[in-house]
Amino acid sequence: MDDLLSRFLTDLAGRTSGPFAFRFLLQPLMAVFYAYRDGSQDARSGRPRYFRAIFTDPDHRGTLLRDGLKSVGRVIGLGVVMDVLYQVIVFGALRPLEMIVIVLVLAFVPYLLLRGPFNRFTRGRLRATSHQ
Repeated sequence: MDDLLSRFLTDLAGRTSGPFAFRFLLQPLMAVFYAYRDGSQDARSGRPRYFRAIFTDPDHRGTLLRDGLKSVGRVIGLGVVMDVLYQVIVFGALRPLEMIVIVLVLAFVPYLLLRGPFNRFTRGRLRATSHQ
């Protein structure tokens, strides 16, 4: 078990260099773009902050999560393709758990954490322009 965990952590750290290292910049940037777009739409529609609503609104939790996954689905799909190619080139085998961790950390986590703050930012801008 320790050997498996050690290999897992070594493999994850090794991905920051070598083939497809650009995805460590590309995927989070795309997630930020989608978080900004969706957070701004939430603010204009009067919807609550995304991450908070997932935990505080159980009636709409599934809908919110599906909406988020739909929004970053392309980024996640691109991440899966890039990670599969990386694994085939570097390891000669597929390691699905590593792929899931990398894709979620690079794509969905930034989206999840930033959609709400972009909502607040846009609400503030909308209030400032309406007062003038």
